[in-house]
Formats: sequence, C-alpha cells, structure tokens
Amino acid sequence: MSHVPVLMNEVLSALGPQGGEIYIDGTFGAGGYSKAILEAADCKLVGLDRDPDVLVHVDEMRAQFTERFSFIQTAFSHMEDAVQGEKFDGVVLDIGVSSMQLDQGDRGFSFMRDGPLDMRMAQQGPSAADVVQYLKHNELIRIFKVYGEERRARRCADFIVRAREVEPIETTGALAQIITSALGKGGKKHPATKIFQALRIYVNDELGELQKALLAAENILKPGGRLVVVSFHSLEDRMVKLFLRARCGDVSSGSRHLPPQEIDTTKPSFYLPRRSGVSAGKEEQKNNPRSRSARLRCGVRTDADVWPVKDGVVVGFAFPDVPTLAELEARAV
Repeated sequence: MSHVPVLMNEVLSALGPQGGEIYIDGTFGAGGYSKAILEAADCKLVGLDRDPDVLVHVDEMRAQFTERFSFIQTAFSHMEDAVQGEKFDGVVLDIGVSSMQLDQGDRGFSFMRDGPLDMRMAQQGPSAADVVQYLKHNELIRIFKVYGEERRARRCADFIVRAREVEPIETTGALAQIITSALGKGGKKHPATKIFQALRIYVNDELGELQKALLAAENILKPGGRLVVVSFHSLEDRMVKLFLRARCGDVSSGSRHLPPQEIDTTKPSFYLPRRSGVSAGKEEQKNNPRSRSARLRCGVRTDADVWPVKDGVVVGFAFPDVPTLAELEARAV
C-alpha cells in the first residue's frame, strides 16, 4: 500500500507555494508533499527525514526536480542546524508514523503485522522491546497514561510485567496478545492501539522532537513565512495549538496538564489565518481512513523577534517523569 498524504489540497492552500520561494518538508517520507509543492510552483524545497528507508524516494525526486530539490538526512528537530542560517518561506510537518512504516512488518510499528518489536524511526537507539523489558512498572504506567491516554494503563503494565518475567516480549504479535488479554476484545479499535501509540511516541521522543521543531521553525521562517503542521492525535495537535496561540498572544486556552500560564507581553511572532484546525472532508475520510484523525494548523511568521524559551519549555505540556532514552539505553546494556 502506497503512502497517501492527507489534507493535500489544504496543505497547499495554507502554504501557498510561489515561484522563487524556498520551503522545507520536515517529514519527507515518500515525498508526497514535496512533489506536490514543487509541481505547484517554480520553487525550491529541502526535504528532511531521519528514516534511512526514504532514500529511494529521495533519488526519484532528485531525478525529477534536479537542483530545485535537495535532501538532508536528519530529524526535523535539527532543521535549524541543518540549514545553517538559511531562511525559508514555508515549513511543512506531517507528524507521526507513515503508512510506509506501518506496512513494513520488520519495522515493528503495527500490531496488525507480526514482526520485531522495534518502532525506531531512525533505526538506532533503544527499541520498543527495550521499553517493555527494562522500564519499571510505574514508568510504564506513566507512559501509557500520558502518551497513550489509556485509562487502564495500570492493568496493561501489570500484564506486561508478569509476561516479561516468564520470557522477553520481543514481537509486535506477542505484545498485542498481552494487551488483548489485559483489556479484552471489543470496540471499533484494537485494544493495543493506545499502548502501541504510547510506545512509539516514547521510543522516538516524538513530542520532544515536535517541541524542538516548532522552535526551529520560528527561527528559520522569514516574515510572512508559513508554518503548516498536520497531526494525527490529540497530544500533537494540542502542542501545536498551544504553541501557535501563545506565539500570537492568545494564551486563554491554557493546558489541562498545567496551571494557567502567565500572560506574556512579548510581541507576537506568528499570526493565525484561522484560529481553529482543519479536518479532512467526508470524501477524503472515506477514501483514506488515515485522514479521519488528521488536523491541520497553520501560522504565519511576523517580523517580530523569536520568543525567549523559559526553562526549556515551548508550551504548557507536562512530560511524564520517566527515564530519558539515553538512560533507558544504559539499562539495556
């Protein structure tokens, strides 16, 4: 199954590609957004991705668009360092796992395809199997509650800890069966959906990466430059919403994870063409089920200075108190 970029028309409308401008596709993947942007105008584009499996698509894009397209293999959180001071007219981010990754059983992202319990987008560092093997019971609970928003997180952690005492949990199928035993079958979604989401977010530090990417975009966008973000679950969308609303001076919404924030009088670094997010239409949702949870948000950079970062936090989101990936890797050695 090929990867179908969601909200394509809406992304192009929000970005508004123009001849002579230059853009970043921070989540290149199979190149869907990049190709559409380069076909929409005589512009240039830099693709970024940390997944080495995308390189075959990079070669195709270079052959088609030659000097108009370039690629840097790096996480989008490092985009500011990667472009070395260059300024851009637009940044596009499609957050989360792609269909291309889900369809490969050996990548370990999906409970629908049995394979190694991996989930690493960059294919290095601790895997999901390391998480379920070496994190403590209470640490698993916090990850499942915050990153998976799983209300029965404790029961899932109970079953995992008991199972790993018998033998290591090394495959997606084994973990899916454990969670099914814990939660039972029933409902529209597979019982392991939220647990797999939580593990994937933790293994790839997805919310930490997104936080850094939002800051980087604020730094590298020209005045009038557009930041366009497509997210697929509430945690990502909430982070993007809070960041953009704070940066345009609207902090009334706050966060359900933290007390209300103090009002910041810093000059707005973004303005919002529209305050609410954009969802896929009925026809797209029918043709592409992945689009059903998608939400697009857009901000336009003003000529104000970049906002100072307080205590390393971009928006009011409380990360769970769990070991860093480096600390987990040390446990696994």
